[in-house]
Amino acid sequence: MTHLEKANLATQVVLARNTNQALGIGRFAIDFMSGKLGTPDASVLERTTMFHTDSVLCGLSAIALNTNAPIILRAEAAEYANPQGAPVFGSTAKVAVEKAIVANSNAVREWDSNGTNFGFNPTLGHTAGEFGHNDFYPVAIAAAQQQGRDGAYALRGMICIDEIRGRLAEVFSLKTYKIDHVVHGAIASAATYGAMMGATAEQIESAIGMTVAHYIPWRAIRAGKQLSDSKGASAAITTEVAILSMLRSMRGFMGPRDIFRNPESMFRQFEKTSGDSPFDLVLSHSGSDFAVMGMHFKLGLYEHQSAGALQGMLTLLRENPQILEKSQEIKSIHIVAYEPAFGIIGDPAKRDPKTRQSADHSMVYIVGTLLRKAIEMAQSTKSTKLGHCDNCYWKYLMLMPHDYAPEAISNPKTRALMEKFSFAHGGPEYDRRYPDGIPTSLVIEMNDGTKFDSGLVMYPAGHARNTTADLKGILAKKAENLGKLASDNPQSIIDRFNRLAALSTSELANLYDFQIANRGKYE
Repeated sequence: MTHLEKANLATQVVLARNTNQALGIGRFAIDFMSGKLGTPDASVLERTTMFHTDSVLCGLSAIALNTNAPIILRAEAAEYANPQGAPVFGSTAKVAVEKAIVANSNAVREWDSNGTNFGFNPTLGHTAGEFGHNDFYPVAIAAAQQQGRDGAYALRGMICIDEIRGRLAEVFSLKTYKIDHVVHGAIASAATYGAMMGATAEQIESAIGMTVAHYIPWRAIRAGKQLSDSKGASAAITTEVAILSMLRSMRGFMGPRDIFRNPESMFRQFEKTSGDSPFDLVLSHSGSDFAVMGMHFKLGLYEHQSAGALQGMLTLLRENPQILEKSQEIKSIHIVAYEPAFGIIGDPAKRDPKTRQSADHSMVYIVGTLLRKAIEMAQSTKSTKLGHCDNCYWKYLMLMPHDYAPEAISNPKTRALMEKFSFAHGGPEYDRRYPDGIPTSLVIEMNDGTKFDSGLVMYPAGHARNTTADLKGILAKKAENLGKLASDNPQSIIDRFNRLAALSTSELANLYDFQIANRGKYE
């Protein structure tokens, strides 16, 4: 049986490699948004709502702490008043839709703490393993607001975006060719926005063609010893031009057709074919087998590649309180992980981060900070037992924005712990287990030679295949922590987003009608 024969034709659409997939994506998005194809299960609606609420709280707290790029892009958006547009977070004033989207998408991504996909679908043999994040929901909200639709319609748009970008991530690895992963999200955003706004499939095809032909971001955005604002703004800026491409197509501009089979396009330049697209694409429209169901939550602020090490550390601290009792006796901490974790967050340049964007991509800083917080909490509470389960440890020690502030990055206690870390590549045995899981092991050695070994961690809390963590409880704590930064009354805001599917047209129009606190300059 071929991979395509394994597709469930009752719940999925197959876009074969020898067809015009850009046009096919357009038709899929239109039919999906109209409800013609079917209905996602309640579990898909719930999961997408959880990811959306999580992303919004990340964005609001970043604005409240005056992080650089979100503040600049919000100010820019304010210069483009447009009564036919959409609002930014914390406002009802309408601005040009692409400006609202770039501001809101950048805000949700600023902390690098919202959802992640790994492009892994072994059932269909689609295991390209491209990263991606839930950065694109503002597209669906803006389109629904522009069209005077309700929360259920906006939520359906979010599912459509995640489905297209998530399935593209399963079949084409952009990072392999040093292209930034946000391209898949830009394609999905153009298609879904067009479908929600009444574009034809041909207009969507044109917009996808323009996006791919004119606006390809390289991973230079994420390279360098100290990273810049471009890292957090990549999805937002690329989506901005995707929306502009869609608007131009709807006005009659004609972009390149059939872009996935175009012999000069990015896709066929990197993966040579005799004329077909490099991949088949399978998109779900009904049931529970949607890409979003395989996406992972970050339970705090950290690069997703470090989740296995964080889980290993938390479990060791819970199971072995003597580590905290004699923390001054810790001799070394050895982490073993897979590629690309070793290459991305184990880069020697990341051992001495100077900025938040570099610190949250430094394995030794992330895990070192968690350990420092555990030691300080044990000392302040006079107890090395912070709870009876991993859930308690995740909640008590959750990494938050202040853990990446300048004074935290230079904290001498953290720096001393960082010197005890070593980081190694686990080789083929670890690499073959990714991206099914986040294969990581961690060993703490004390001065007397005692070793505490986490064993192989595959599915840490927050991972889509983790079945033991109290995910909703930990996410509620994360929302509370971030919400308190954004508002003096965060629960009302959290509740508003949690009930997105039930919001009326007028409630969705005023979704962002709340005040965001100003907590001063973050850095």
